[in-house]
Amino acid sequence: MTGSLVELTLGRVALLELADPPLNLTTGPLLEDLEAALEALEAAEPNDVRAVVVTGRGERAFSVGSNVKEFEAYRTLGGREPFELEARVAQRLAALSMPTIAAIEGDALGGGLELALCCDLRVAAETANLGLPEVRLAVTPSTGGTQRLPRIVGVGRAKELLLTGRIITAADAERIGLVNEVVPRGEAVHRARAIGEEIADRGPLAVRAVKTLVDDALDRPLVAGHEAEIETSVRIFATDDLLEGARSFVEKRPPEYHGR
Repeated sequence: MTGSLVELTLGRVALLELADPPLNLTTGPLLEDLEAALEALEAAEPNDVRAVVVTGRGERAFSVGSNVKEFEAYRTLGGREPFELEARVAQRLAALSMPTIAAIEGDALGGGLELALCCDLRVAAETANLGLPEVRLAVTPSTGGTQRLPRIVGVGRAKELLLTGRIITAADAERIGLVNEVVPRGEAVHRARAIGEEIADRGPLAVRAVKTLVDDALDRPLVAGHEAEIETSVRIFATDDLLEGARSFVEKRPPEYHGR
């Protein structure tokens, strides 16, 4: 998928790139292109796309979110449409059935960080800065930041970042659990791809099922979650991949999963 503000390269580990450097602003056209790319990923078979690396082109920014110069136009429009587009795209990214890894090479701020929060894992270059500085401009996050950040770093840390608008280093982001790993400058995509390949070596149906179980665990009682685990295990044990996994273990060879 080329020739747009978002480029999608399909494969076992797909690459989804915000391609409007240097800032990769989350403008309406970029979000529309991102939604089209997400639609293609939603249609991918489990064996065809097993993980997705999400990144921003260039070393300056993963994405710094909205264009502040458009804020007055938002006010003039006085409507929900821009915010609903942002929310819809974020929700579709978070709901992808395959695992997603944000490769944060440059700064991830505002709506850009909110997109990274939609991913399952985050890898950041040591020079990246992260934050949700909306209150500095007297606005509020609108792409899920107040909802996803507390789930990742805890309520106290989330309120500290959201209420101050503080921007933190990649090292501090790792310390509080906002990112999973910090790597040298220029290595974020490479490391995210490596993690994606590690995931891709596992049973794709089982991987997708685990992602769903963990995501749903936040919104259901423990007993209901355990019951969902049982139902999922029954379904997964009926797959050909389960047989391949067991046989390859016994035969001491690498498994060959086919997503069925």
